[in-house]
Amino acid sequence: MLLDDEIIGLANLSDRAHAILKNPDRQIKFQLRKHTPKGKIVDCYLVYHSTARGPPCKGGIRMSEGVSLEETTRLAEIMTYKNSLMGLPFGGGKGGIQTSSSLLPELKETVISGYAHEIREELYSGAYVPAPDLGTGPRQMADIFDVTHIRSTVTGKPVGIGGIPGRKEATGFGIKEATGIATRNILNTEVSDLTVAVQGFGNVGAWTSKFLEEEGAKIVSISTAEGAIYDEDGIDISKCFESRKHLGDKCTLECENAEKIELGSELLLDVDILIPAATGGVITKEVAEDLQAGLVVEGANAPTTNQGDRVLRERDIPVVPDILANAGGVVASYAEWRGAKSGSKTKKRETYQVIRENIHEAFDEVLDISTNIEIPLRKAAMVASARRLRETMKGRGWI
Repeated sequence: MLLDDEIIGLANLSDRAHAILKNPDRQIKFQLRKHTPKGKIVDCYLVYHSTARGPPCKGGIRMSEGVSLEETTRLAEIMTYKNSLMGLPFGGGKGGIQTSSSLLPELKETVISGYAHEIREELYSGAYVPAPDLGTGPRQMADIFDVTHIRSTVTGKPVGIGGIPGRKEATGFGIKEATGIATRNILNTEVSDLTVAVQGFGNVGAWTSKFLEEEGAKIVSISTAEGAIYDEDGIDISKCFESRKHLGDKCTLECENAEKIELGSELLLDVDILIPAATGGVITKEVAEDLQAGLVVEGANAPTTNQGDRVLRERDIPVVPDILANAGGVVASYAEWRGAKSGSKTKKRETYQVIRENIHEAFDEVLDISTNIEIPLRKAAMVASARRLRETMKGRGWI
């Protein structure tokens, strides 16, 4: 649960409001049996955590062997509070497909098209609007569009079929903006003066690294599932970025002048900023006890466990929470969805601007709450989000 007694009290949530937010509105579980990898039955999920600010419910489709109903539900809950914090007219939802993300493109197309076919009524009705997540990208969103032929039923599409310029890099751009705000307000300096370690060099981590490098930050470590590297003088992110296009996760094995380090040790480096931008649950209690960064910016969803978060609080290491730091993607998705409804066009600079405005506005609100009540940023972000949800439920006559 993301809500605790302190947040419930500070957000002035009634017992009824808490009861509505306590459990998911709807959980859908089904199986794909036809045209699946090696004839394997594939478990699939779609979860609506809260429709208070929807429908539609908004959240990406994750494709991974580690996908489960529990994980999909947790991620849908995160989307509820992220969408609310950003002031978006979306409930929180999430899709999950339990299969390898490294399938051949043709087989991946079959799986994602089968998934879209099974939830077609959810898509046609506008109850759920998917987007890319771990293991999926614009190609898979195009496959969903091929099923529905309605531009507003899916976001994160290629530009030629209604996607918007800047959507692919949107999450990384938002993380860069959040990192800059946190650096100025918490560390009292500029990003250009700091060292950064980024765990994960997929779409989110790569774009985050690239944007921060452009701001003058020294990216001293990056990692993928294939390995981690370190260079105290700073890694040439532009070269690694280009290498990633051809080598994928193996790009970290080809970076020049960088020292290969043990995978996982990038989380423990003596850096100014740590950005976990891969998977959830990596900053455990044990990692938090040895973590040396002065600031953690959560690029991934739920990268810090509850015990890990408790240790970081005790050590006075500030954390910019996921629902604030990585919200650039869903903000851009909102711009794409809105454009699909109206038929308007969006330029890349406009995508960046709407992300910048939303991240800055939300961060200012969170900083005010954090300062006035003297609570950590994570709790402050949850209080701001929960208050907005309370007002929405009140306006709908739910409470």
